[in-house]
Amino acid sequence: MRKITLLLISALMASPFVSRADEGMWLPILLEKNMATMTELGFKLTAEDIYNINKACVKDAIVALDGGSCTASFVSEEGLLMTNHHCGYGEIQSHSTVENDLLTNGFVARSKAEELANPGKTAWVLVRVEDVTERIVSQIPDGSNEEQREEIVDSLCHVISEEAKADTHYTAHVKDFYFGNQYYLFVYEVYKDVRLVAAPPESVGKYGADTDNWMWPRHTCDFSMFRVYCAPDGSPAEYSEENVPYKPKHFLPISLEGYKENDFAFVMGYPGSTDRFFSSWETETEMTATNEVRAFVRGAKQDVWESFMDNDTKIRIQYASKFARSSNYWKYSIGQNKGLKRLHVVDKKRQLEADFAKWVAADESRKAKYGKALDLVEDGVIQNAAYNRAITYIIESQLYGMESAYFATRCESHLKKLADPKTDPEEIQKAREALRERADEFFKDYNREVDRQTSKTMIKLFIKNVEPEFYPEYITKTVLGKYKGNIDKFVDDAFAKSAFCDRAKFDALAAKPTEKAINADPLLAAGSSSYNLYSQLYYQCVDGADKLSQGMRLFVAGLMEMQPDKLFAPDANSTMRLTYGTVAGYKPADAVTYDYKTTLEGVMEKEDPDVREFNVPAKLKEIYQKKDYGRYGNPDGSLNACFTTNNDITGGNSGSPVMNARGELIGLAFDGNWEAMSGDIAFEPELQKCIAVDIRYVLLIIDKYFGAQNLVDEMGIK
Repeated sequence: MRKITLLLISALMASPFVSRADEGMWLPILLEKNMATMTELGFKLTAEDIYNINKACVKDAIVALDGGSCTASFVSEEGLLMTNHHCGYGEIQSHSTVENDLLTNGFVARSKAEELANPGKTAWVLVRVEDVTERIVSQIPDGSNEEQREEIVDSLCHVISEEAKADTHYTAHVKDFYFGNQYYLFVYEVYKDVRLVAAPPESVGKYGADTDNWMWPRHTCDFSMFRVYCAPDGSPAEYSEENVPYKPKHFLPISLEGYKENDFAFVMGYPGSTDRFFSSWETETEMTATNEVRAFVRGAKQDVWESFMDNDTKIRIQYASKFARSSNYWKYSIGQNKGLKRLHVVDKKRQLEADFAKWVAADESRKAKYGKALDLVEDGVIQNAAYNRAITYIIESQLYGMESAYFATRCESHLKKLADPKTDPEEIQKAREALRERADEFFKDYNREVDRQTSKTMIKLFIKNVEPEFYPEYITKTVLGKYKGNIDKFVDDAFAKSAFCDRAKFDALAAKPTEKAINADPLLAAGSSSYNLYSQLYYQCVDGADKLSQGMRLFVAGLMEMQPDKLFAPDANSTMRLTYGTVAGYKPADAVTYDYKTTLEGVMEKEDPDVREFNVPAKLKEIYQKKDYGRYGNPDGSLNACFTTNNDITGGNSGSPVMNARGELIGLAFDGNWEAMSGDIAFEPELQKCIAVDIRYVLLIIDKYFGAQNLVDEMGIK
């Protein structure tokens, strides 16, 4: 197998379709180190054009949605944001009803008055970044254990963040890099009035859905649009009719020129998390204790949900966003494990560790400094191995899998406050308001029968696959004790008695809660005992986690010393990053070659009226048949749909702008490719791809499909 892999890699490197990706999600504040390589690839801007605190620059156009769940970019001087359809999916779903199904029909605001408010949605705009490493590291005494170190670091991070906020409306936090070897302060303005402006129908914005997810070639017009509003003085404010559109310091110009293979492209956004420094032991644990379990449990849950969604429009709308969130990392987990195995990542990491150990052993000062690094990492992972798999099962099946039981745990403390006669009136009012808000949010997208059947599946799956020592109390005492293992009977009785799966019963309990009624609720007992067990197991992992933390900090510091000429990119951690590369296709296997772009013709080739994922709206078919592409089409009469670059992206980059060498918007990143699902742990330069929707396809939908001339004009499309 190894020989075959090496031959395949050699073939990939020889292929004219391959342009090696540059590994790295780089901090814009440190971009000067990368400028020579970027310029050589064709970059036309300067480091100051990307990040500058004294004048408008590209970083001012890049937005973290909800603190980093997705990325968006300003595309007009009136706060108009462009992001992915799946990044706005929750908001689109929340505004959808059976009578007005925005998921199916799409939505566009013809004026600002028609834009839809989204309570709780936020847009984070970066103000500045500051290196505070010396200020923190210098205050950590030699010989500090992990608990002492954490207390010192947390205290200093709090002080530094508070100083940065001072009397401003800013939000600030300090993030660690390279496992605590470096620290940076990030200061933001957080805008709280973000309104939905436009979204295509699911059949356009989610074309191919789960079947095509993580795959290439793609034909998905994955976009949605929002607008950021602020107080009249420009400061962040909660939703108000008096608010005005936010005026960004910079917004991205849009290019209709397109691109060709090997053109320079860069992406800026907020990648969520990577684990490129993972040890071999951590990688094996991720594969067995996380990915295998997550894929198995979510697959079973989604099968139940889908059986209801396929037969009921209301349930389909209610569960659309939940299903999308679940299925995304269900498929990701499967793909990542396949990639890690196919590319022998564990073996490669073991070899790196062996090289590191040899380098350390060759010098007494290194042995004194780094000699215990790998032992600490291995001990920490092994110490927690018995718990990791059980924790994943508890999270995925007992908490995320049983909706009403988990909802009950989120209400428990508030209900107990209301039931306690000693609670003061102000706390009572806060508790009542919190319960009302949580109930409104929960029951809007909840179906009792779906949850009842799912809960049966989750409990059966849990008991069959988890060791009895890790069963929560409700399973041992009630399901296996009182009900003698009759899971169906237990669940049926629990749902008949509980207040947390019925809005009327819940409101009655919240109106007059008693300690007896709270403690007697079977779904609360199930959720509470599961959460308590999760907490117990988590705290049992603290000692092992401390060993792992210390070991990895030493290991990474040693690696950087061992390879002084290598430019190490920090792992993603939901802070702004830039990644650069080129437009390029790839060759994933022998006799398989992928072009770097797809066209609208491919949408029509995939059409299947009997499969919801591959329905094509009549309006889009009409545009295609007439080739009514206008200024968005190619000279040969085609229309590009999607394209691939070798930019280094991950979750959180969804919606990130893909820009050309001049900083003009040419597309929106929305996915990675199946063959490189191992990339968050081990970057594969020959395979790693960023999949983006062509901005001209987006504009075609806005212009020709919706006829939203107001948005076309606002973006300055000529």
